[in-house]
Amino acid sequence: MTDMASTESTQSSQSSDAHAARDAHARAARAAVAPAPLFELEGAAFEADGRVLLHPLDLVLPAGRMTALIGHNGSGKSTLIKLLARQQACTRGTLRLRGTALGDWPAREFARQVAYLPQNPPAATDMTVRELVALGRYPWHGALGRLSADDHAHIDEALRLTDTARFPSQLADHLSGGERQRVWLAMLVAQAAPCLLLDEPTSALDIAHQIEVLRLLRTLTDERALTVVIVLHDVNLAARFCDDMIALHSGRLLQCGTPDEMMDARVLESIYGIPMDILPHPHSGSRLAVAR
Repeated sequence: MTDMASTESTQSSQSSDAHAARDAHARAARAAVAPAPLFELEGAAFEADGRVLLHPLDLVLPAGRMTALIGHNGSGKSTLIKLLARQQACTRGTLRLRGTALGDWPAREFARQVAYLPQNPPAATDMTVRELVALGRYPWHGALGRLSADDHAHIDEALRLTDTARFPSQLADHLSGGERQRVWLAMLVAQAAPCLLLDEPTSALDIAHQIEVLRLLRTLTDERALTVVIVLHDVNLAARFCDDMIALHSGRLLQCGTPDEMMDARVLESIYGIPMDILPHPHSGSRLAVAR
């Protein structure tokens, strides 16, 4: 039994090493590619009830890359991603998608371009998992349209990719929090939009499922040229899986750059307000942040 446990532990460690090495190599290769812009913000700001939640912001979000929004609670991450998702409109400045002002996109065409997962998805009362995932096809067939063979193929693939095909007939609101989160992610995958906006999609997941979700998003970015913008609290996971990191503080853009540029002790202390040490990953050599 001891030898078997030792062998399994060694195999698990080797698998982790291989994943870490591949992540580091792929990130270095992606850093050499000059991406085209997808979203462009010029003086974009948002105010509500007399409070400035997002100060005027000039920013370009590139296409075909995975970008993390990081920062402390209340830094403006969710406000920014809601602006990108057209859940609320800028109160100042302009925001463009592919060169066209966000407000000028017809609703259905915008939904074919951008899929959004909020921090707290609505209740899916009396809906099965498959029915909920099928909602992702709404922009393609309309409220009264019947699901085509192509729609069903997208739904089946989304269920498979997110490991939710095991319970398609179960009621979504009877699942665990982590399982429900993966079903919502499956709905976004079924939507087949080239841009995914996700507000803390890993918050209800254990570490194993966090890695699975982020690895899936990384694969979608790489293999299908998707653009992913994701709000994350774990800076190490953001640095491991994302091409770019954007740090906000008190509603202002603090700094942005690649993980190699952002994983710096002084930069991270300015973001989070506590001293941070940077250590090499024991397998890949990439930088890890540790609070003192």
